[in-house]
Amino acid sequence: MTKLLLILGFLIVNCWTKAQSFTDKALNQAVLQLNASKTASDYDIVFNKFSGAKTSETLQANYYAAVALYLKNETLLKKASGASLSDDNALARKIATGTWTAQRDHAEINILLGLLYVQKMQIDGSQNNQPDLDVISQSLAKAEANSANNPRLTVLQAKIKEKAGDKSNADILYRKALGEFSNQSPSDSKSPTWGKQLITSVQ
Repeated sequence: MTKLLLILGFLIVNCWTKAQSFTDKALNQAVLQLNASKTASDYDIVFNKFSGAKTSETLQANYYAAVALYLKNETLLKKASGASLSDDNALARKIATGTWTAQRDHAEINILLGLLYVQKMQIDGSQNNQPDLDVISQSLAKAEANSANNPRLTVLQAKIKEKAGDKSNADILYRKALGEFSNQSPSDSKSPTWGKQLITSVQ
């Protein structure tokens, strides 16, 4: 009887491990799909994959779900779409804030939060919303302390300059980010590599 229970236990653990590795592999595939996405529809598909992912890496799946919504809105903003973007931005901020709560000093999450709040101000058409500016400032400071030469951090810095009307310095930062993207070597297949698509003012 004990032997039978041990065998059953081993089979259950083995099946769970295979299922887990499958879902983590699917997460890797979704990251690749995110990097190749170009349209709002592409980002919706990827968002659904991340938000429904059953994986041991829930925080990472949530991070990428928020990234997908952010990039979807950026794509629509470039096209001056009449679609309401506030709901997706609010959902992305909610997801990213939940992830940030678990990892407050994580540079990539702080960068994403900063980008989401810059996007929120762009969608709202606001210039000096102090609570939003405070979040952006705090996110920037934490990211700068933990992630030098990060191209997404440089993009955030450029967007802040752009929002302030300082286009010449924004362009300098965008060019710097392009170089950083070229030199980026992710530590693993799930490491963030997105963001180059945000650079449109200089090529």
